[in-house]
Amino acid sequence: MGRQAGLRGAAVAAALLLGLAGCGQYGGAPDGGRGGATGGPPAGGDPKPGAADALPGMVSAAVARTQLAALAVGKPGTMAGYSRDKFTHWAEQGDKCDTREVVLRRDGKNVTQDAQCRAVSGTWKSLYDGAEITDAAKLDIDHMVPLAEGWRSGAAGWDAAKRKAFANDLTRPQLLAVSAASNRSKGDQSPDLWQPPDKTSWCLYGRAWTTVKSYYGLTVTQPEKAMLSTMIDTCAS
Repeated sequence: MGRQAGLRGAAVAAALLLGLAGCGQYGGAPDGGRGGATGGPPAGGDPKPGAADALPGMVSAAVARTQLAALAVGKPGTMAGYSRDKFTHWAEQGDKCDTREVVLRRDGKNVTQDAQCRAVSGTWKSLYDGAEITDAAKLDIDHMVPLAEGWRSGAAGWDAAKRKAFANDLTRPQLLAVSAASNRSKGDQSPDLWQPPDKTSWCLYGRAWTTVKSYYGLTVTQPEKAMLSTMIDTCAS
């Protein structure tokens, strides 16, 4: 009887050990991730772009060409009824941070923030003109596809929620920290009317603009489409 009890005890112990081993293999995130089906950053997080590109959600030149070919071509819409206030920004992203501060943290190096999430130090390189900036006050957060351009090419028919998503999109290459001077030079102009003075950024700019317009179903004009093709053609094969 004692021998049988001992055997049963050994079997139970072995089962427990197997159960623990199973939990280690399937029940958690062994790579140190947060778990979940996609492994993506949580809402309001701080997604970092890959080293090869300066913005999140970038696609290859080949994919961008496919996206560009599929964009509907039309004439610019009217600006009637447009207001920046119809595109809610900057949205709160948690931890006292709004979208602007999240982008500043993402796009800079050695960025430190105060208790209110404001960037107080760091270094940023402006994609459009290559300027190196160490004062966050001299940076603008640019909408790759400007809000007014979005309005002219389809956003006039959106609801408030979609406009807010467009104005605060941290997943696609819609937002980036650039020098205030270059951003204000760009204004709300499309690529056929304004191009980054630093031509080394044209490949990324053309792919980013195309990707954003493709995702949101916005139209392009024929001159805009032609310039986007020229920009994407500067990408190394």
